[in-house]
Amino acid sequence: MDVDPLRSILEAQDQAGWWAKPGPGYSPKYTGTVWQLIFLDQLGALAADPRIQRACDYVLDHARAASGGFAASGARGEGVPPSSRVIHCLNGNLTRALIGFGRLDDVRLQSAIAWAARAITGEDVDGYHPEGTVGPGFACAANDRQPCAWGAVKELLGLARIPASRRSRLVGDAIDQGVEFLLSRDPAVADYPMPSGDTKPSTAWFKLGFPSAYVSDVLQTLEVLAELGHAQDPRLRSALRWLEARQDRGRWTNRYAYNGRTVVDIEPQGQPSKWVTLRACTVLRAAWA
Repeated sequence: MDVDPLRSILEAQDQAGWWAKPGPGYSPKYTGTVWQLIFLDQLGALAADPRIQRACDYVLDHARAASGGFAASGARGEGVPPSSRVIHCLNGNLTRALIGFGRLDDVRLQSAIAWAARAITGEDVDGYHPEGTVGPGFACAANDRQPCAWGAVKELLGLARIPASRRSRLVGDAIDQGVEFLLSRDPAVADYPMPSGDTKPSTAWFKLGFPSAYVSDVLQTLEVLAELGHAQDPRLRSALRWLEARQDRGRWTNRYAYNGRTVVDIEPQGQPSKWVTLRACTVLRAAWA
């Protein structure tokens, strides 16, 4: 906690718990409040640190919409962000971070988990919105109203951190639906529904990196499926071979490092990465155990 990158991130925090400016914290990318909480979790920051808990409370108080989910709002100020801006990628990222920081039993986080489960399954959902989450099954306005695989990966990463014994029937149904969606395509090809006009999947799928914001990559798809107990599913064999083929003398390269866009650079772009290597080894150990 006393060395970079954690030191610089925490030194940039306001005493009230926010970064960059008060408010819901989605902007500026990637120096606003919600991104710091996400990155701090990925970096293994200690939940017991009072600065971390201050950040958790700030996000829970300021980034949740009336529907319960976390909203991708860059507004400045203390107002409640609109429910029309609640999206799966942010909701999942923050859910995962907050559970990691010990907030699973917080009623504010429980409302975000409930929103996710209802929105995925379409059961008793508190309305969809044309500017954000537009329907069940990860449908998103940013993906031309089609299911968004990036949103699915992030939301499942959040739900996966709920211990199996603590998952409601609705959360379990949402996880099952998400797993089948991700396994409906070969993750090594990543030809999930994409915006009209696009003929190929985003190249970001194939650039393994760290930290991870709203973009997902092939490895993160494997990570969440492994975490949910599907690492040895035969439908993942192609993606696992793809991952192994990118190993270079026991290491993997960071090809999506967000250099120059975060509070502090975490790793150099295009260089061997301890973080990507750790991610890859964790998946491969689960797959070949």
